[in-house]
Amino acid sequence: MTEPIRRLMEGGRLLPWSSLEGKPCYLLASDGTGYVSRMADRVEAEQLDVAAELIEEARIVLRERTWTPGEIQLLASDLTASLTNVRRVAVSRGARLPAPAYDSPDRATSERDETRPV
Repeated sequence: MTEPIRRLMEGGRLLPWSSLEGKPCYLLASDGTGYVSRMADRVEAEQLDVAAELIEEARIVLRERTWTPGEIQLLASDLTASLTNVRRVAVSRGARLPAPAYDSPDRATSERDETRPV
């Protein structure tokens, strides 16, 4: 298990920014209503908005078919940075979802199969 996943499982919230050293930042023991939580929510919303704008920009650039290698390089760089942010948001939000009623996907499958009408 990776360190970020282990910390999230212990109740921390992965924040949508990194430390100066590039390490993940966590908010521990929060009910989600504090200042840092609200700031993180705003940053996540901004990151998702930027991703939506980049998707539209990519569609336009690719549709025009008149791009230069430099434009494609910049677009790929911006999309990669945005995808990294969106993934961090998804991991953070997913870790804060309530645990499923089953322990493992295998158990869920077997329970579903057992309750299936014949």
